[in-house]
Amino acid sequence: MPYRSARTGKYISKAAATRSPRRSLKESAGRSSQSGRSVHRSAITGRFVGNATVKRWPNHTVTEKV
Repeated sequence: MPYRSARTGKYISKAAATRSPRRSLKESAGRSSQSGRSVHRSAITGRFVGNATVKRWPNHTVTEKV
C-alpha cells in the first residue's frame, strides 16, 4: 500500500487515505533507507518540513528514512 498515516506512520488503505486526506501521505515507490538519515514531510502538502513544523503539527507530518 503506498499510503501512510501521518498520525501513526502505519500503512493504510486508499479508502482510509481518501477519508483523511490531510492526515495521510502517498509514498513514492523506490525509496531507499540505506543512509539512515531522517527527513520529515507534511501530509497536507507533501513538501519537506523542518523539526519546528514537526513539533507544531505532529499529526500532520511523516518521518521517513532516506
